[in-house]
Formats: sequence, structure tokens, C-alpha cells
Amino acid sequence: MAVPDGGARRRAPAIVLAVALVVLAVALALLLPARTAGPPSSSPSTSPAASAQPSGTPGPSFSSPPPQVTDTPEAGQTPVEPPVTVPPIAEPPGAGQPVEPPAQPTVPAEPGAPPLPPPFPESLRGQDLTVIPGAGRVVALTFDAGANAAGLPKILATLSSKGVAGTFFLTGNWAANNPQGVSQIVAAGHRLANHSMTHPGFTGLDSAQITQQVRGAEQAILTAGGDPRPLFRFPFGERDARTIAAVNSLGYVAVRWTVDTLGWKGTSGGASIQLVADRVQAGLQPGGIVLMHIGSNPDDGTTLDADALPQVIDGIRAAGYGFTTLDALLGQ
Repeated sequence: MAVPDGGARRRAPAIVLAVALVVLAVALALLLPARTAGPPSSSPSTSPAASAQPSGTPGPSFSSPPPQVTDTPEAGQTPVEPPVTVPPIAEPPGAGQPVEPPAQPTVPAEPGAPPLPPPFPESLRGQDLTVIPGAGRVVALTFDAGANAAGLPKILATLSSKGVAGTFFLTGNWAANNPQGVSQIVAAGHRLANHSMTHPGFTGLDSAQITQQVRGAEQAILTAGGDPRPLFRFPFGERDARTIAAVNSLGYVAVRWTVDTLGWKGTSGGASIQLVADRVQAGLQPGGIVLMHIGSNPDDGTTLDADALPQVIDGIRAAGYGFTTLDALLGQ
């Protein structure tokens, strides 16, 4: 049997030590990650909604499309969008926020100062007026402006020569395109009123769109140098209880008409100067409201209301009637 020499015996402890170090290194490599892993990170994670939206991709838009502008007897102008200064619609209470308690009454800036009067008599709320209540034997001549100003010079000249004041219902579109016309109407002492921004049918609009139409026209007319408040006429005469209430809530009283001259139809639509005058005579009544138009017929270019106005005024006076503006509704 061979006996290990002294060199082999000296190498044995070194080999054992090397093996032990390798085993220790393997054990540390297995234990160290488990001890240092720790709890999950507490930093906020991206919400599912945020991760679902790709970076740089715009989110969906919830703004309602502008109402479609329908051709009208006053057609012919490019619609003007409501100004960006239209006040935003207030978010209803409860939309993700606590409901605030009712605000306390505002104290007047000057002690003893009388409160501001309402914009129109409360008795006119909820109505689309076809006559001026209790006005007596007077008539209000009213002129709608939505397309062009073709008949305006003749209308203003006739009203001036006859000593009659009228009420002019302007769309914001018309006012923005004819600021000089607005100035001429105001300088001649006539009353202005609101006829919407772009002349859409109102029963198809939601509350936000109604506000844009009314406030947009108001701002356009104010910018042109006039003030339409608080008189409003629905485009096409299209209204219902909801739209009347919406207009009232914006500080306007709705005014319709007693008789439409139909001059806007033009000769191509079977109208004539005599027909305009005859319709006014047939519709005469105390507090009557006559509807006429400023613009020309888009098909034949006629301005029958402007042409018939001298005969209309003379016929009204011959029947024993005088004239007023729609300020008579406001007690003015």
C-alpha cells in the first residue's frame, strides 16, 4: 500500500479551503437577492385610462358641433360663428364637486341704491308676443335683417321722411358684416333687437347652443355699436315652451308678429308692392306688429318691403293709427 508523500498532505487543506469558498459563494449568490428585494414600489402607477391613450394622441372632443344654418328668406350670407367671448356654460351642481350653499344676497355698492329693474315685465315671461298689450291704436313696424342690406337705404330714407321709428331685429351675422348699417340704424334713432347669431331653427338646439346663438348675436351687435337687449325674435318664428323659457332666462322677451307682409317672397314668389300694402291693411289692429325684411330676395333681387313702405305708412295713418317701437312693451 502506497503512503502519500509529504507534498500531497500539504496540498489537501488548500483544496478543502478552495471547495469551501466556492460553496460559500454559491450560497451567498442565492440568498442575497431574496434579502434585498424588499416590498413593491409605492410610487404612483399610471392609471388604466392614461395607459390606454397613446402618447401624443389627442383625446376625444365632447364639444357639440355648431348648428347647421338653414336657408331662410334672408339667405345669402356666409354664417359667422359666435364670438369666442361667448360666456362658458356653467357646469351643473353635483358634477364631481360638492354643492355650495346658496349665496347670500349681494349688498349694493352704495347704501340705499335702488335695485336694478328687471329687463322686461314679468307678465311677458313665457310668451311669444303677437301684439303689444294695451298699446291702443298704434302699430310697430319691425324689420328683420339676416342676409344683405339691399333695402336698408330706402327703408331709412322713408322712415326719416315720414317721421316714423322702427324696430330692427338683427342677426349677429348681419351686424358683423354690416357694422356701418348698424351705426346708421342707431344714428337714425331706431330700436335694435336680437334675431340670433346665424338664424337656425331653435327647437332643434340644446340649451348650450341657444345660449351661443343669443349671446353671440348680442356681442356682435354690441361690438357694432348697438344694443339689442331685451328684445328677441325666433328665426322662422320657430319656438316652443322650452325655447321661450331659455330665451327668457338670458334676459330677453320673445316678440313674434301680427302680420307678415310676405315681401321677402319677391316677385318670383308671387308677391308685389300692392300685396305687401294690402296685407298690412288687412291685419291692422291696436298694438299690431308688422314684420318686414331688409334684404333682397335671393332669386330675383327685389326689395318689395322697402319699395312698399311709403304706401304702407300712408295706409296705416289713413286708417287712424299711429306708430310706436317695441319699447312700448317695456313701458318706455
